[in-house]
Formats: sequence, structure tokens, C-alpha cells
Amino acid sequence: TVALTPGRPRVAPRRAAPGAAPHRHLPIVSAAPTAKEPPSETPPETPTTPRQPPSSSKKHRVVFCLGGPGAGKGTQCERLEKEFGLVHLSAGDLLRRERQSGSADGELIESYLREGKIVPVALSLGLLRRAMDASGATNFVIDGFPRNQDNLDGWQDLMADVADVACVLFYDVPTDTLVERILSRGETSGRSDDNGAAARKRITTFRDATLPLVEQFEQDARVEVVRVPGDASVDEVWRLTKAAVEPFLLGDDDDDPAR
Repeated sequence: TVALTPGRPRVAPRRAAPGAAPHRHLPIVSAAPTAKEPPSETPPETPTTPRQPPSSSKKHRVVFCLGGPGAGKGTQCERLEKEFGLVHLSAGDLLRRERQSGSADGELIESYLREGKIVPVALSLGLLRRAMDASGATNFVIDGFPRNQDNLDGWQDLMADVADVACVLFYDVPTDTLVERILSRGETSGRSDDNGAAARKRITTFRDATLPLVEQFEQDARVEVVRVPGDASVDEVWRLTKAAVEPFLLGDDDDDPAR
């Protein structure tokens, strides 16, 4: 686990754990020269280079972004998307969007929520995988997932063959600060759950269901967990976030003697 503090702007590149697969650079493929074709009577078409979807054999790379309600996950995910080109996905947003679409899956989601049942993790992961494949991208930041042990078990069962977790970002914010932020947000958000009682209930759920996953990741030598003090200013939290993810997204330069 790497714990970041405002006085420590950089994170040392992750070292491969014993038995773990070594860190790999993203390959750079150069096009091979093509042989000249004999002249033809009709002018050749202008060559184009269409954007190709990712090969099914190439895994997606994922950053999990975790933190309590009001921790600032969405703000930092937007900056990660802008700075590094990660595609920002939220399992909750995908469920809400699908629910409103009128599709068969949307009707199924509606029925579960109407009856007060939890939406099956396989359905949530199906939406995530569909969004990842359709994006044509390789690197993703997933906001607020996994939320509980069932989410994590489902990910390991259904997604381990198509996606690798590059690292886990955990925004560590005191409870009082979370409540204060949620109440402040509630003045303009219009969300029914942005009130004191609902906020404390959501924070308790996070402490009971999600925080143990962070501790579980910390025991897994294959995954680096970076704890970011989320009660600093937005810009300071971004500076620490950027320093944390750069080694995992840009790769370690083995030829650089300074490293």
C-alpha cells in the first residue's frame, strides 16, 4: 500500500511481487513498408487508416476509484479522463441509463428496484463490459466499483479474463468532512439522499461493505492500493492522484538511470 501525503508528491513505481507478472509497457507497433504495386490505368484510392477496435486477446486496463460518498471521486475521475485519456465509467450511471432506455435489461433493472431487490452483479458487469468494448479504448477508470464483496467476486469470476486492475485509488476522508460536503452539495444537487440522516447511513454502508475490500486489496500482492488524503484541496488531491497513477499508466522506464 502506498499512502500519499501533501508533502510527498510522487509515488515510487510499483515493484513486481514475487510470482507476479512483470509490468509491461504498452507496445508501439510501427507499420511495415509495403511493396510498390505496378501502375494501373485507374488512379488508386486515397489510403485511409480506420480506427480499429481492440483485439479480443488484448485485456483492458482498469483503475478502481473508491471512497465514501462525498469523497470527490467523480471530480478526480473527470480529471483522469482529461489528462490521461482514461474512459470514465460508473456502474451506477450505466444502470440508471439502461433503466431509462426501455430495453429488456432496463425493464429487468426496473423490476428489481421496484421490488426493493439488489440488481444482480452479472447484469451490472454486463453493462460495464459492453461499455468498455464499445468504447474502442484500452484504459478505464471505474468510479465507485466494487461496492461490496459480491461485486468483487463477480468481477473476479466474469471479468478477470478481459481486464486487469492496474491499481486501486482510495480517497480517505474523515466522516465529518464527508457529511459536510454532502450537505453542502444538497443545497444545489436536488438529490433526495443529500441530507444528514441519509448521508450518515450511506457512509456507514461504505464503511461496512466497501472499506473491507480496500483492506482486502492491500493484502493482494498483485494490486497496488494508493491511499490519497481526500480532505485536502481539490487541486492538491489531483496532484497526489496524478503522481499515483502515472507509474501504472505510463509505465516504468527501465532504461532511465534516474529510476
